[in-house]
Amino acid sequence: MSAFFSDPAGLCLAVTAVLGGMVLCKLKKTQGQVGRQVGLACLAGLWGGACLLSLSLFWGSILFSLSCFLIYPRLPGRELLPADQKAVLVTGGDSGFGHALSKYLDQLGFTVFTGVLNEKGSGAEELRRTCSKRLSVLQLDITDPAQIKDAYRKVVEKVQGKGLWALINNAGVLGFPADGELIPMANYKHCMAVNFFGAVEVTKTFLPLLRLSKGRLVNISSMAGCVPMEKLAAYGSSKAALTMFSAVMRQELSKWGVKVSIIQPGGFRTNIGGTSEMWDKMEKDLLDHLAPDVYEDYGRDYILTQRNFIHHISTNANPDISPVLLDIQHAISAKSPLALYAPGKSSYLWFCIASFFPTVVFDYLNKRMHGSPNLPRGMLHCKNDGT
Repeated sequence: MSAFFSDPAGLCLAVTAVLGGMVLCKLKKTQGQVGRQVGLACLAGLWGGACLLSLSLFWGSILFSLSCFLIYPRLPGRELLPADQKAVLVTGGDSGFGHALSKYLDQLGFTVFTGVLNEKGSGAEELRRTCSKRLSVLQLDITDPAQIKDAYRKVVEKVQGKGLWALINNAGVLGFPADGELIPMANYKHCMAVNFFGAVEVTKTFLPLLRLSKGRLVNISSMAGCVPMEKLAAYGSSKAALTMFSAVMRQELSKWGVKVSIIQPGGFRTNIGGTSEMWDKMEKDLLDHLAPDVYEDYGRDYILTQRNFIHHISTNANPDISPVLLDIQHAISAKSPLALYAPGKSSYLWFCIASFFPTVVFDYLNKRMHGSPNLPRGMLHCKNDGT
């Protein structure tokens, strides 16, 4: 053994292994999704291998060791700040992530303000019935400036100059998933109004309270906001805008001590797709606004199969949303939160594939995994004609 450590090459490998192990151990202890941890570990391993292969053993080990020294302090830890006296605002609390998150944060001891689209709806009533007196339900349609201002006034009255610790922009809509050419412009505008402009206006309104507390801004985006997915041109574009807004705000607000995180969940089962009655209405709206030549090229049968995508994502989505709740808790409570969280099966893997792989590789894999077997009528005619 002494001979091994007296050899420079052996010493370099030993130091590299120890430092790499320290990074992996901290990743293992990080609260959050295993997928993200595995992804980070794989990237660290690839970087280490590239260092050792591209350079001499000595300099490769030095470069990798230096990388570990720089990365280790910036990795998120498990130490969480106490919830006592911390007020948080969650939008979109009627159902889904926002509803479950409001209950979860209330149980943890936060003072929770939950914005709902309908303060007299079943979701709002359930929150009032099951949560503590610390939770307040606010009427908050994030596309209505008057309601945003009214919610701000009520929050200010209750926090009494202490500021707001965290704003969680969760409210969002999916719209009717379909080929981008088929989606009505009204659907594009509605997705942007709720998923992007609404979140921006709520953020701008409540930022003075966040700056006062040096708190947290957490925006709930989607895997579709960074990974191109068929049928989600309207939804994905609005979430991509929210993702970029979050990245810019993260840099600008750092000087105020406000930390910004973006949550990009994969496939989880919520009711963001809406009800069957809503699908019928959106489907009719889509058919009513199609140009005759587009209708002819795609065909009615193909268009009517678009709603199958909603059934598909609902059936294959994970009903356990606890990974999302844990990541949001980490984002608002950790001393050193991540800038990006990607809870969900394979969500971080797809993020890496879309970001680092050649486009042709991503397109092939995405088509194999998520592509639809149905073809528009115009393409079927071409195939039948042999063209």
